[in-house]
Amino acid sequence: MTVPRTGGIGRPAAPERARWSGQAPVVAVVALGGGTGAAARYAASLWWPTPAGGFPWTTFAVNAVGCAVIGVFMVVVTEVRPAHRLVRPFFGTGVLGGFTTFSTYAVDSRSLFADGRVRTGLAYLAATPLAALTAVWLTAWATRRFLKWRQS
Repeated sequence: MTVPRTGGIGRPAAPERARWSGQAPVVAVVALGGGTGAAARYAASLWWPTPAGGFPWTTFAVNAVGCAVIGVFMVVVTEVRPAHRLVRPFFGTGVLGGFTTFSTYAVDSRSLFADGRVRTGLAYLAATPLAALTAVWLTAWATRRFLKWRQS
């Protein structure tokens, strides 16, 4: 039986350190991007607050816009121009992941139901993923069309 070596007391062996050091930049850019995206979302909620008991238009719009940007971004970085290995984790996962807020969508839906606004809650519950998926699909399609037209 072989006993695994460690890099000292409480330190992982060299392959473990190498694996972590390769992932550390990714973790750092996701965290930095996530903070940036969350700050932008918070700013949107300050600029366009949802009235008590009202339809959560800000969260709805943030999720739709964020998904639209994801559609354009993914076409560009996967089909048009290869990006640095940290661009997708920073912008796609970090910034846009922090900007879009499906947890707030769930809380908003629950609040609408708890307030007895069942029809509004159901409409919001259905409209948000529909708008988000439509936004991704339409912007990806439009980006591809634009790029094809531009190359002609």
